[in-house]
This record gives sequence, C-alpha cells and structure tokens, in this order.
Amino acid sequence: MTHTKSNPSPGPLAGVKIVDLSLLLPGPLCSQHLADMGAEVIKIENPRAYDASRAMFKGNSGYSALFMMLNRNKKAITLNLKRPASKEILFKLLEDADILLEGFRPDGMDKMGIGYDVLKEKFPRLIYCGISGYGTSGKYVNFAGHDLNYLALSGVLHQTGNPPRPAGFQLADIGGGTLTAVSAILAALYYREKTGKGQRIDVSMTDASLQFLSLYAGIYSASGKTPEAGNEILSGKLPNYNVYQTKEGRYVALGALEDMFFQTFLRVSGLENLTKETPLTEENLPIIKQKLTDYFLSKTYADLEPIFLNEDSCLSPVLTLEEVTKDSHFRERKMIFETKTEKYGDVLQFGSPFHFSETPFSYRNDPPDHGEHTDEILKSLGYSQGNIEEFRKDRVI
Repeated sequence: MTHTKSNPSPGPLAGVKIVDLSLLLPGPLCSQHLADMGAEVIKIENPRAYDASRAMFKGNSGYSALFMMLNRNKKAITLNLKRPASKEILFKLLEDADILLEGFRPDGMDKMGIGYDVLKEKFPRLIYCGISGYGTSGKYVNFAGHDLNYLALSGVLHQTGNPPRPAGFQLADIGGGTLTAVSAILAALYYREKTGKGQRIDVSMTDASLQFLSLYAGIYSASGKTPEAGNEILSGKLPNYNVYQTKEGRYVALGALEDMFFQTFLRVSGLENLTKETPLTEENLPIIKQKLTDYFLSKTYADLEPIFLNEDSCLSPVLTLEEVTKDSHFRERKMIFETKTEKYGDVLQFGSPFHFSETPFSYRNDPPDHGEHTDEILKSLGYSQGNIEEFRKDRVI
C-alpha cells in the first residue's frame, strides 16, 4: 500500500511549533511523533555537519533509509550555532515557538550560550526538553554512553540472561528517550495552557529505563532477593512464558501466563493432560519445559497454524522484519506502508502508533533534504535575500 499526502488531518497539535536541534534517533523520532500529531517542526542542522542518520543505510536509489524513517512532516534549516549571528536567527525562531528539543550533553547548549537559563529569561513560555544519557545531575552526568550502557546501569541488561545479552534494538533510546520525552512534552504543554509558564524537561534515558524493571523491583521489594538473571517469570523460568524452536529451526513465543490461556493452548495443541500428569509447580517447571520443547521440535509452522489462529492460545510465530512488513494486521492499521517520494520513489515507513478518532495521523511532507527550507524560513523571519547571502558567506547557514 502506498500512502498518499492528500487531505491531511490538521492533527491534535496543529498550531504548535517545535524547534528541533536533536540528531540521530531519540530526539528526531520524538519530534516526528509530534509532527505526525500536527505540530510544525523545524529541524536545525549544522551547514557542514548534517545529522549522521542522513548517511546511514543508503537505499538503492540513494536515499538515507534511517533518516527517512525518523524525519517526515518536518522542515529543515541549516544553522551554525557556534557563530554569533546564529543566536539572532535562533531567537527569532523561538519568538513564537512552543518547544525546543535538543539531545546534546547536559552542558552542550550552555557552552554555546543558548542554555535553558538564557532562553527562559527571553522566552518564559518556552518548553525546553533535553534528552541525554544520564540527565543533568548525578555522578554520570558527563559520561558518554549508548543504549547498552543505559540498560546496563539501570539493571535492565542483567535480566536478559546469564551472561547478559544485548537486546538487539534500542530499548533505552526509544522507550526511555523518545517516548518519555513525548509524554513529558505533552504534559508540559497542558501545564502551560493552564498557567502560561514554560519549563525545562530533563529526560534521562537511564532514569527512564528503570521503569522497565517495575515488576522485578516489586518482587525485590517484597522478598529482598535480587531477581535471577535469565531465570525469572518473564525471562525463561516459566514453561508457559517462553520461546521454543520448531522442527524447521524457526521459533515461536508462548505467552500464556494466566492458567486459562495456558489450558486453552494445551487443549488446542492436544496436550490437555500435561498439567494433570505434571502439575505446574516450582519443582515441575523444568519437566514441563522439556516436554514443551520436545513438542515444538516435532512441529512445523504449518502444523502450528491452527494454534496461531486461536484467539486465546497466546502462541505467536516469531516473525522476521520482512514478514512484519507484509503482515496484514499492520497494513490494515496503517502502521506499515510505502510512501511515494518525489526524489526516491516508494519508501518504507512505520506509521504513527498514536491513533486518534478525530485527528488521525497524516503524512504531509517527505523527510527534508539537508537545509531544504533554509531560505524559506529565513525569509518568513524577515531576512532579505541579501541577508541570506551574507549568512552563507559568513558560514552562519
């Protein structure tokens, strides 16, 4: 299915303006979510050092596949924030902006003379959101890091197994950074509508990753026992909540935590006597797991199809990304589609996970080229073509 740009919805955030200084993934995905909700997003990049995601994973026709996944519905301007004249331009952009989003180290904006303390004096209604690895305080404040570091320090990585294994996807970046920032920004907008006051939002991807351990923290708080790596109720201990290999070497996920679902699975798979003969008790867990392991090793995906299709069996095939992109469920919900871009033809996109009945997601603009809207935006701020040429000459833009 190709998504068209006709009849765009204004979105619940129509009229909200965001100045986005963030790069790579957590921040740009956050601003794309907000842009999908209708906000006007102006993406700022250095004129001689563009967002590195523009160079990652090039498609056959030359497009930057990762950048295309993170930057639709935005406009782009180049601005060298280290040049004094750039401050005037940034301040003009912020005069009617609602949100500034950045992903530098905690002192990065301060070093450029445009930190929150400066901006809040000039723009008291501005909502300033910074996404960083460890936040603006604490002993790790100046440490470099990536997703794996944040998951390690928050205890999440410990739960992946013994030895711990990388998750294989950016859990802290997206769950801890992107989605935490989205929810915080929306809350700050609501507060400002009531009070007229902006504020600073300090999003730490490590802080937010702690929330993924809420279940195990509850167990630890109650028992005083550190959860066992790779052998807890959600990480491999339970036979009814586990991953199994099939006859052809593929995998299935059995997520029948509640007894009613597990009994349904056992019934439709012909194993209804399993827990009658071997009750689901602590000492019997390895025995039941082995019996299920043997069962699945004797079955192919085709054999298991009736169980996959049973609504209450909680058995799912482990799909590859290629299979996911073709899945009718995601296609029907417009979560996966191709959009026809002017430069590159059809490009794969993930839809917005925010589903509104009155203001549905709309794809209004393709991800912008580096600095594509620089002249347009500067002219809207009152600068002449002569001013713009001088800015280019002085490497301001």
